Amino acid sequence: MTGDHYFSPQPGAADIRADVEFTVAGRDYEVTAGAGVFSAGRLDPGTAVLLRKAALPTPADPGPFLDLGCGYGPIACVLADHAPTATVYAVDVNARARELASVNAARLGFADRVRVAAPDDVPDSVTFTQIWSNPPIRIGKAELHALLARWLPRLAPDGVGWLVIARYLGGDSVQRWLVDQGWQVQRYASQKGYRVLRVTH
Repeated sequence: MTGDHYFSPQPGAADIRADVEFTVAGRDYEVTAGAGVFSAGRLDPGTAVLLRKAALPTPADPGPFLDLGCGYGPIACVLADHAPTATVYAVDVNARARELASVNAARLGFADRVRVAAPDDVPDSVTFTQIWSNPPIRIGKAELHALLARWLPRLAPDGVGWLVIARYLGGDSVQRWLVDQGWQVQRYASQKGYRVLRVTH
């Protein structure tokens, strides 16, 4: 692919920032988004469905968690808020997204537990009790499969993965592919054209 996409490592768009407000499970959040980063103007509808329909962690959940393709960090910040002792890895290829995720973790008081990183900077030894992702479908099927094949195996044996994928962008075909790869996949919820998939070993 050519051009400037939210999954470009170094977006070329002017770094114009704006606040985004959203509510999850009765808690209000205000974070900073920016041009050249996924869903810069609002909380993405798929992310909103994921955070509304999936089972959020509880204070007893120890982590670590992974927010895969974190963007400016709304999922990572919600996870850190709901599980106040857990470490959350917020991973993205986009350098501006990582900067904004760090800004937002600090803004909300989670800088000590949200570890923002490029994919290659996550220690190989880390496994995750939960993996959360609104994955970048538009990178293409082969690239998406490679992304999931890289990170889902890092799920702890009793861990759970939560994915949200628009049905019209292939949510059902991704579910079938994951099953073919040996994963247990439950279509946990559907709303507004999005599938929330619960993935386990």
